[in-house]
Amino acid sequence: QVQLVESGGGLVQPGGSLRLSCAASARIFSFNDMGWYRQVPGKQRELVAIITSGGSTNYADSVKGRFTISRDNAKNTAYLQMNSLKPEDTAVYYCNAKIKPSELLGPYDYWGQGTQVTVSS
Repeated sequence: QVQLVESGGGLVQPGGSLRLSCAASARIFSFNDMGWYRQVPGKQRELVAIITSGGSTNYADSVKGRFTISRDNAKNTAYLQMNSLKPEDTAVYYCNAKIKPSELLGPYDYWGQGTQVTVSS
């Protein structure tokens, strides 16, 4: 059973940086698109950044110039480098990926369990 495992969240002061990681827990055939979303209580989950299998990226306007999404296809891992963090970036961050578990299956939509990012002084 494939799972996405996230790491790297935590508490950081305004202006600080964090890097989130998202990795598949089992051997897979391939990742297609990979993305990071975030959610605060009482609000809908929103897209933060997405990266295609070819490396094209797209960002929410609120994080452009501060966040960078990347991927390591050899490690089946995605990253979100977050710089110049603001209190309004506080949320639970979720990794999403379209995964082909094997050559003949998928792609299917997978979500990580979420990691808390808190930006506060």
